[in-house]
Order: sequence, then structure tokens, then C-alpha cells
Amino acid sequence: MIPVKHRFAGHGSLRYVYKNGQQTRNRYMVVKYVQNPRRKYSRLSVVVSKKTHKSAVGRNRIRRRVYEILRHELPNFRDGVFDVVVIVLSAEVRALPAVDLYRSIKILLAQADLVGVSQPNISDK
Repeated sequence: MIPVKHRFAGHGSLRYVYKNGQQTRNRYMVVKYVQNPRRKYSRLSVVVSKKTHKSAVGRNRIRRRVYEILRHELPNFRDGVFDVVVIVLSAEVRALPAVDLYRSIKILLAQADLVGVSQPNISDK
């Protein structure tokens, strides 16, 4: 899980991001984001609706997988404070290989200009 300081509290702030935020999307998910200078830390949320997956167990598994990737990417967020909501559109995320899910989220965050795109280091090979 992500630290408490990086979590949303209440639906009002989510509504603000839905209404005023920009978005990037792919076939699996949408990332909505808005800059929030009134906070010290960026906040993250993952939304999986019942239309995406009927089972609560399945929705929670999807949510945990996405939160884990976001937790690892949080130190890479660029300067500025953002409210970020990841809305999962497809139940395929539950069975997607971890590498593909990570790549998909990383690309969406880079398209939103929330994180920098890291180039593979040739000396690592």
C-alpha cells in the first residue's frame, strides 16, 4: 500500500479530479490528473468499478496490483504536487503479466508528464 500521506480522503477530492483533471488513456486504464499546489505531497487513487469486475476479490486484486506499481513509481514523480486517479477499464488487468502492466502504467504516467521516461542503461546488460 501507499503511505497515508499519499492517499485521497473522501469523494469530494476525487470529484474535483474527475471534473477538472486532464487524462491519458490506453485500452486498460485511464489516468486523470490535476496539479494541486495546496498540498505538500502528491495523492494517488485507483478506481475499479463493478462494471469492470463483478467480484470484490477480483476488484481488490486489480487495485492492489496497480497500487504496488504506483508505490514504486512515486519517488520518480517530477517536481510539483499532483492528484492522480487511475481508473481501470478492463478486467484483463487482473491476468496481465506484471511486466506488461508495469510498462502500461509507466507509459501512461510518462504521457501525462508525471514521471520521466527512463532509458535502459547499456552498461547494465
